[in-house]
Amino acid sequence: MTGPIAVFVNDRLVRIPGGAPASAAVAAHDPGLGDALTRGEAYLTDGRGIRLSPETVVFSGAILRVVLSARGGREEADAHA
Repeated sequence: MTGPIAVFVNDRLVRIPGGAPASAAVAAHDPGLGDALTRGEAYLTDGRGIRLSPETVVFSGAILRVVLSARGGREEADAHA
């Protein structure tokens, strides 16, 4: 791990150790959201809306958004299924 890096979670700046996963940034921002992410009740996207794994290693200046899922931990169904 390297020195601390700045990452944005939702609209807040958090500092986490370099090399840490996105889940660490979420937990630093809000432990309750971190727990929801672990339980599969939330998921992550980057600043463009692309879904990310909680284990993705983040970089300085990364923008993460936490989305609470009304479906719990279930995967979204294919719209054409």
